[in-house]
Amino acid sequence: MTTTSPITASDQRRVSKAAVRDEPPRRRFKPGAGRQHHAGPFAYFALAVVGIGSLFPLYWTLVAASRTQDEILDTTPPLLPGGNLFHNLQAAWEQANLGKAIVNTVIVSASITLATLFFCTLAGYAFAKMRFKGRGALMTAVIATLTIPPQLSVVPLFMMMSDIGWGGQLESVIFPTLVSAFGVFFMRQYLVEALPYELIEAGRVDGANNIRIVWSIVLPVARPAMMVLGMLTFVQAWNDFFWPYLALNAENPTIQVALGELSASYVPDQSIVMAGALISTLPLLVVFVIFGKQIVGGIMSGAVKG
Repeated sequence: MTTTSPITASDQRRVSKAAVRDEPPRRRFKPGAGRQHHAGPFAYFALAVVGIGSLFPLYWTLVAASRTQDEILDTTPPLLPGGNLFHNLQAAWEQANLGKAIVNTVIVSASITLATLFFCTLAGYAFAKMRFKGRGALMTAVIATLTIPPQLSVVPLFMMMSDIGWGGQLESVIFPTLVSAFGVFFMRQYLVEALPYELIEAGRVDGANNIRIVWSIVLPVARPAMMVLGMLTFVQAWNDFFWPYLALNAENPTIQVALGELSASYVPDQSIVMAGALISTLPLLVVFVIFGKQIVGGIMSGAVKG
């Protein structure tokens, strides 16, 4: 006959501790994790304020371009468009030679954008994934150039363009800005995270050379960042005024130089100046409407990396 010894309190504690150790770990979720948050009235109000504040300058340009000089300078400026829009647009087009200015600006902006995307992507890939001596020092030098004010290089750059014979020509605006330090840094930072070494090694195993790797692997991976950089570069080149105003003249202007000449008279007609500004803004709006989806997708693709 066997007898069972009574289970003591210490034995129960040991059994309970062993059971706790054997249990699978429980996942701890933060309060609200996985829950879809809905915007409240304050969020809609803030978005409406930001949207109105962003669109009001464009709306005021339209209003001023459709009014007369006296109506704009009135003590109570108008808030609704008038009936002189097409007259002011025609006057601005003829007085500032905006047709040639827009063609020149398209050539300059497209050339600078394509060259920046090409060279900055190659340089960004080299700094991000290739190993060579002096890589860190060269990258530091590229970043250091961002701290130099561009006004310091105006005089030697102007003398250089004059010696070459490009004074007053579009080449004097295009070639000094074919590569940007910001673009190299931007593409390098994107490719460090977005381009794994395994893809490059797989391409080399398949017998691809560096040109094929760049064309078939690097460019498809870098396309979202290239869209963002291309938009930023195009807008900057389109709106650039300081250096084109010094390098070009009224006979061969860009759009910003033409607008500067339009407002350079002793008493400029602000309605005509605003009409010219409206004409210069429309191509940028068209570009954003066409490529806006890709640009926003590239920004969001860079935002979720990590």
